[in-house]
Amino acid sequence: MQIYCVGGAIRDELLGLPVKDRDWVVVGATPEQLLAEGYKPVGKDFPVFLHPRSRDEYALARTERKTAPGYAGFVFHTDPAVTLEEDLARRDLTINAIARAADGCLVDPYGGRADLAARLFRHVSPAFAEDPVRILRLARFAARFADFRVAPETLALMRAMVAAGEVDALVPERVWQEIARGLMEARPSRMIEVLRECGALARLLPEVDRLFGVPQPPQHHPEVDCGVHLLLVIDEAAAAGQPLPVRLACLLHDLGKGLTPAELLPRHHGHEATGEALVRQVCARLKCPADCRDLALMVAREHGVVHQAQVLRAATAVRLVERCDGLRRPERFAALLDACACDFHGRGGHRGRPYPQRERLLAVLAAVRSVDAGAIARRVDDKARIPAELHAARVAAVKAVVADGDTIVDDLPSGGCG
Repeated sequence: MQIYCVGGAIRDELLGLPVKDRDWVVVGATPEQLLAEGYKPVGKDFPVFLHPRSRDEYALARTERKTAPGYAGFVFHTDPAVTLEEDLARRDLTINAIARAADGCLVDPYGGRADLAARLFRHVSPAFAEDPVRILRLARFAARFADFRVAPETLALMRAMVAAGEVDALVPERVWQEIARGLMEARPSRMIEVLRECGALARLLPEVDRLFGVPQPPQHHPEVDCGVHLLLVIDEAAAAGQPLPVRLACLLHDLGKGLTPAELLPRHHGHEATGEALVRQVCARLKCPADCRDLALMVAREHGVVHQAQVLRAATAVRLVERCDGLRRPERFAALLDACACDFHGRGGHRGRPYPQRERLLAVLAAVRSVDAGAIARRVDDKARIPAELHAARVAAVKAVVADGDTIVDDLPSGGCG
């Protein structure tokens, strides 16, 4: 029986990166042997065991054969005769197909170290095409290792997989899982770029894909289109260390612009209402968690109003807080402002510039929350008037601490202009 450390741990060690988890392959053993040594079985589809002390995962060397479309149609074969090279051959990328023996020697039958040096994502074998999840995984790796490029032959294979409909067989939960993980990497824009290059973005997120080529309004960022602006915004969110709900909201905030009639371009008047409906559609299809969905909907609907915070009347600002349930969910209201700041900084020449709208609306929120709703309810005889009286008190509180903008504008609808 021989044991090798494999996969991402070896890749990250060679790149000088910290290793979070270690995976192990056991060659020349049977399940009975591992059970006799105290390993605990956890694998459902093939034999995987937890080490009795470290709790690391140990998998018996295996081969696999595709039996149906999609990522779940595989039959796995384990046997003491399966070699390490055969096990590594079933892996996705050469940089993930390197093993380290107990004596420290590296086993690299498919050129993974050379591809690490060349900063190249290259598939190990044509078996890459049998699992469409590998397209998502490669795109996610691109977001983590932003200086890597996709080998031409691998990109061609990915395009063929998309054309063959393999991506269409992915279940929403797995698509969401990989996209969410990619959004949390250092350069999420690279994930979107790779998915677009191979054609998978148009199948998985057509609402995002159609933004590329749509011109931006002149006052926003005319030198790039809406799709490129989106890439800048999600990278701003990553650079700021924003959590997943904010990053998803940044990804989806401008979807409505993709449906602007050609005769109106480059103007996008009223795109927020359309965008909100598209965000709801995307989140339902991917089965996004409620906190991610709700913030994304709010940002799509309100970012235009937030950007005008410096010139909003007090009553309009109060209605924004009330509409966003800021009194009960102040942390979500702050997340809305964070996403809007990323949108602002993702425009030409805006990176690093102040975004005073955030501080102004946080002051509005604090003033609104300072109003004692219970006291107002107790002193108003006509209970039907309580909402109006409460709103008036909140407006007065805001006026007491936040001066109206130099330019007074009429009350805005929920969408504004973003």
